[in-house]
Amino acid sequence: MKKTLLINGNEIEIAQEKNLLEVIRKANIELPTFCYHSELSVYGACRLCLVEIEGRGIQPACSTLPEQGLKIKTHSSKVRAIRKITIELLLAKGGHDCTTCGKSGNCQLQKLAHKLGITHIRFKKEKTISIPDSTAPSIIRDPNKCVLCGDCVRMCSEIQSIGAIDFANRGKDAMVLPAFAKNMNQVECVHCGQCARVCPTGALTIKPEIDPVWQVLNDPSKTVVAQVAPAVRVAIGEEFGFPPGTTCTGQMVSALRNLGFDKVFDTSFTADLTVVEEGNEFIKRFTTQKDLPLFTSCCPAWVKFTEQYYPDLLKNLSSCKSPQQMFGSVAKKLLPGQLNIEKKDLVVVSIMPCTAKKYEARREEFTKDGIQDVDFVITTQELARMIKEGGMDFKNLAPDSFDLPLGFKTGAGVIFGNSGGVSEAVLRYVSEKLEQKKSESYEFKEVRGGDGIREFTTSIAGHEVKMAIVHSLGNARKLVNKIQAGQADYDIVEVMACPGGCIGGAGQPDYSDQSIRNSRTSGLYKNEKMIQLHKSQENPYLQEVMHQLSGSGEEAAKQVHHFLHTSYQTKKRIIKEGIEITSGKLEISVCFGTGCYLKGSQKILTTLLDQVKRDDLQTRVGIKATFCFEKCGKGPVVSFGNKIVTACTPEMALEELKTLLIENEVFS
Repeated sequence: MKKTLLINGNEIEIAQEKNLLEVIRKANIELPTFCYHSELSVYGACRLCLVEIEGRGIQPACSTLPEQGLKIKTHSSKVRAIRKITIELLLAKGGHDCTTCGKSGNCQLQKLAHKLGITHIRFKKEKTISIPDSTAPSIIRDPNKCVLCGDCVRMCSEIQSIGAIDFANRGKDAMVLPAFAKNMNQVECVHCGQCARVCPTGALTIKPEIDPVWQVLNDPSKTVVAQVAPAVRVAIGEEFGFPPGTTCTGQMVSALRNLGFDKVFDTSFTADLTVVEEGNEFIKRFTTQKDLPLFTSCCPAWVKFTEQYYPDLLKNLSSCKSPQQMFGSVAKKLLPGQLNIEKKDLVVVSIMPCTAKKYEARREEFTKDGIQDVDFVITTQELARMIKEGGMDFKNLAPDSFDLPLGFKTGAGVIFGNSGGVSEAVLRYVSEKLEQKKSESYEFKEVRGGDGIREFTTSIAGHEVKMAIVHSLGNARKLVNKIQAGQADYDIVEVMACPGGCIGGAGQPDYSDQSIRNSRTSGLYKNEKMIQLHKSQENPYLQEVMHQLSGSGEEAAKQVHHFLHTSYQTKKRIIKEGIEITSGKLEISVCFGTGCYLKGSQKILTTLLDQVKRDDLQTRVGIKATFCFEKCGKGPVVSFGNKIVTACTPEMALEELKTLLIENEVFS
């Protein structure tokens, strides 16, 4: 027997919905929410999805289970009045200057105020008291615009397993902050930007680079070239009324030329280059059974995540640069000569679906003699804003094509934007390379899908190859922990930090409905179908570019490796000084970085503090909880004066304390 309930007098069937909100939305009624996302846990903080239930009064729809026979009103006088008061209070609190906000036009608070017919605010406005934090390369955090919905906190913790931001203080002083109230650039943020994607207001926004790009476009002494990532072409159209997943490559290239770019290239070309380089790297490791599994290195947020939490796995990361950085390196090497310009006058601008690419472009590994391989990174959203600033009618632009040779690509390079795309592209190369014969088929649909962790085993040249495909860093952490515990075994693992891969990047047009992400994924696979070549090794311009990079002779291979590969190292999570607990000339520092903390540094700290208190040495021994000794694989790490002790235990710490006291004649 089917279960039903009444919504505004209409009978609606209850199916598999997990709360009233989903049933109400099924009835084509859009209840307002700030804190409800299908991919996050139910939080119930914003109180905007309130409904009136007969016999129960006012209830939040997101945290109320659907039951047989409930009689619900979604817009009664009481409910409407409460919603209006809630929005007015939020508008009165903080600095919601809509016309100058980075989320203007896409802000949920702004949209709800309009939908609810709020024309004036009856409450006294609070003065803004916090200075926005723009120290990070990817994200601007403005606490004055925060509505305490908790979306960013849950995204960072639940989906990405990082917890770089959280709630602090209580009552009216409550706010969302990075750890120890530090700047975003000083904590363990990996710059994925997913917090900004789910933020309903302008409290977290993408850090724009539009103005400096306009500046170089209008500088006649500069030659400005663009590279466009695969995922951008199936999302940019959403900003101009196209359905999600529509391929708008031609209009996009035309718009970039109209903006003033001298050349427009395709990052899919260096995605093809990445496939060949990473494929060869995998074959070498697989045949020697050394440093497996091979982890992909295309995603800069995943790379930083590994540097922070799993430094012992850095040897497993592919040494290949990401397609963005490969393009920058190749362009800065080849284009100055081809275009007859000085290297310093060439400006490379990346258009990316990802905010972490802004961070990646500024990594010291990718700067040579003071010149960055990639000068500026703008997101899909930023490109759309530039096109609007330029006054272009995007829908009616005559399509144009990429420039050669760095604009030519195969389908393998295009599907890089999807979770599983890198794996499939590499399989297309590795299978033919190992089997030493050309295959008519090219699709490996088994690696495709929406699950956060997918496994695939195939036979290539008589060898079993085990793969895993992961998207979102929370899933990456689960998989890596299983590998390290000996519960899983793979030969190659693809990791993308953003849900769904690059098509779900934080630089893409904001979305809350997963069907939009699915449409973009489908759009990339359809886009590939329209390309005649589907394997990276079939790209006719790859060998030409490789020869131009390397020249000839014994040093050729080294030259290619120099331009296309890199290395990574352990990164600090929390920057600058530690927290002083006791003061004294004899200094002891206990690392509280994640790796050391999980291995027992808190127990070491309390053991030392107890001993110092028992011996009444609080004024002689200074103990700090600090970050980080860059020895994450050897924790817990504790320094006693100038001596650093790795793999420390509470017992070892007490012995070292005793030695320190004797050496400094505190004890005899």
